[in-house]
Amino acid sequence: MNSRPKISIIIPVVNETSGINQTISHLLYQVTSGSAVVEIIVVDGTPEGSTIAAIQHAAIVKLVSRKGRGMQMNAGASVASGDLLLFLHADTRLPDKALELIVSAMQERTYVAGAFDLGIASDRLVFRLIERLASLRSRCTRIPYGDQALFIRKGYFEQLGGFPNIPLMEDVELMRRIKKRKDAIYIIPARVLTSPRRWEREGVIRCTLRNWSLILLYLLGIHPEKLVKFYK
Repeated sequence: MNSRPKISIIIPVVNETSGINQTISHLLYQVTSGSAVVEIIVVDGTPEGSTIAAIQHAAIVKLVSRKGRGMQMNAGASVASGDLLLFLHADTRLPDKALELIVSAMQERTYVAGAFDLGIASDRLVFRLIERLASLRSRCTRIPYGDQALFIRKGYFEQLGGFPNIPLMEDVELMRRIKKRKDAIYIIPARVLTSPRRWEREGVIRCTLRNWSLILLYLLGIHPEKLVKFYK
């Protein structure tokens, strides 16, 4: 990898018209204030492409794909020209100097992928506990989740066959494949900030217990096709 690797930021979206421009503006600020070479790819999972139609910024790669986060991220990766792929949820903000932190981490050839610590954009104390538990889990299991902004070498991602075509847990399964190969995943000790909207909509305790239960059932072998009805 050369001294200035290119990062392809891939954002899967469905009905994110109200916030997509803020997300892109935040990324562009990161790009202009740093030294990383970046392209931004937004992949819309709706046939009409309503979210990408709302994008006001130039030079954004816009795609329409079949709905499904794994399929959308694979579609973005298929056209990406970067050495590194960064998969970012539309409601998640990167920490300061995130792109430089990724480049620095991946200069060590030992690591094939990584993620950030989880942060939740709310002042409620209960979210501080969730953040701490998420950080502990990531370091113990070496399986970070998609809301932690996963990044991976493009060539390695292609070797793995991309994200699995499943309706849920595509991020967990990709990280499990890496772990099974005994390859190294780097957890950057800086927090992304993800929206608390799902927790607030469903209730913090209910949402957290539901998420933990789904992960456990998946790890026990229950197929995502059966689990997805409990997630919606």
